[in-house]
Amino acid sequence: MQATPSTIDQGEIAKFEAMAAEWWDPNGKFKPLHMLNPCRLDYITTQIAAEFDRDLKTDKPFKGLRILDIGCGGGLLAEPMARLGADVVGADAAEGNIPVARVHAEQSGLDIDYRHTTAETLAAAGEQFDAVLNMEVVEHVASPIHFLTACRELLKPGGLHICSTLNRNAKSYVMAIIGAEHVMRWLPKGTHDWSKFITPDELFDLLREAGLDPVDRKGFVFNPVTWSWSLSDRDLSVNYVTASVKPK
Repeated sequence: MQATPSTIDQGEIAKFEAMAAEWWDPNGKFKPLHMLNPCRLDYITTQIAAEFDRDLKTDKPFKGLRILDIGCGGGLLAEPMARLGADVVGADAAEGNIPVARVHAEQSGLDIDYRHTTAETLAAAGEQFDAVLNMEVVEHVASPIHFLTACRELLKPGGLHICSTLNRNAKSYVMAIIGAEHVMRWLPKGTHDWSKFITPDELFDLLREAGLDPVDRKGFVFNPVTWSWSLSDRDLSVNYVTASVKPK
């Protein structure tokens, strides 16, 4: 059997290693993710609840579900999933992120299995999950199709894959590169490579090629007046998220 190519881009890993200690600073280099997180969580929890028939108003609604947060960073998504009762594995190719995530989870009284590893390594080990969260990662890997294929292999039949990324157009260049990195200085210059951004149609094609069935996509839209994010059915021009299911 031919080995699965590594999807690690060492240059991308180095960027996030340099910022690892700031994951939980809401005013630090990850301020954009802290601002976006409530909107991301709204989408993620709604999709998981609908797919697995869970009531979000109950205590620990995700109990019994095994969830992988691939590219977990400092644990901004893994911790809420654990609080909702899920058995959570947080994986990141940037080794420096893992101790930060572990310490914060311990301080928060949460039991989360954090690992310095990759999607393809987990897949090769036969790991299986009910849901895979793949948020703001696919634009940083060397081979999106190999990465998404590994994510599909990690899902149980009928499992849910949630993937967010950045659209590739003139507006996203202005907003995500010039605005976020050069004007607002929310992120260090060079955090994103616009050429690696993926359009929604391209991502749907990649998901299908990887063996997943795309079922939904929505935009994350920033309002500079209210200084907040919201979900949109129509505006996928910059940040957007997709939901896909692995066929049973």
